[in-house]
Amino acid sequence: MPLSPEQIREIEDQRSTPQPTLRAVSPGMEKHLYTAHEVLDHGFVRVIDYMGDDAAICQAARVSYGKGTKSVQNDEGLIRYLMRHWHSTPFEMCEIKLHVKLPVFVARQWIRHRTANVNEYSARYSILDREFYIPAPEHIAAQSVVNNQGRGATLEGEEAARVLEILKADSNRCYDNYEAMISDEGQQGLARELARMNLPANVYTQWYWKVDLHNLFHFLRLRADHHAQYEIRVYADAICNIVADWVPAAYGAFEDYRLGGANLSGRAMDCVRRMLKGEEVTQETSGMSKGEWREFEAELRG
Repeated sequence: MPLSPEQIREIEDQRSTPQPTLRAVSPGMEKHLYTAHEVLDHGFVRVIDYMGDDAAICQAARVSYGKGTKSVQNDEGLIRYLMRHWHSTPFEMCEIKLHVKLPVFVARQWIRHRTANVNEYSARYSILDREFYIPAPEHIAAQSVVNNQGRGATLEGEEAARVLEILKADSNRCYDNYEAMISDEGQQGLARELARMNLPANVYTQWYWKVDLHNLFHFLRLRADHHAQYEIRVYADAICNIVADWVPAAYGAFEDYRLGGANLSGRAMDCVRRMLKGEEVTQETSGMSKGEWREFEAELRG
């Protein structure tokens, strides 16, 4: 199950005891605070704390006190300008702390973003639960023949069933051995820090992850992209929904300029200019490699 009874009670207690504050709050974020948003089969994302809002971004950019005399429209225009011109420090004025439950192999991708503060559940001190990520049948796919780090066609029928059975059987067998090694049974059990190495990469872990909005947007730009692995993309999608309520103007600009935009090389821009003049441009006349041209065409097609 994504949430334990203890975690559910903790969330209910936290949400039932609001505290008065003089700091700026985001009404959109308040509805998410502490609430767990389920992801995958046993995972979740929930907001533990946050700082700042759209106004904090503008305040930092103007280096002023309070909201001043600027209108919401002025603020939105400023935020779009900052996003469009790749200004970063004003977005660093907002921070978010998330509690995330995720499979270990997703965590190992996630941790590559080294711009956050992380504290992970320790299997040296505690015993991990018997919870594994088992993909839904529609997410069992073959290796892509085009992308070495991507998926190809979905496996079906007996082949998909065989793979799912292997995943389930191996996961439970590893956990059975893990449990046997750390249990007493009249003898001194193996140290937890050693026994954990027998667990598969699809076992669930948990962490607190604190990051500023600028670096969060960088994470989301890569991980909410349709090219990202499905299992980390669904976490990014869940976070996108939270951020859209937290800083709607900033997220709108991010969605427009980053998620929905494209970065073109100098050669690609030259091809666009030539096309606008009516010239027929091919891969052979573009100066691009076959891979670059394929990606360029994909961007133009949308």
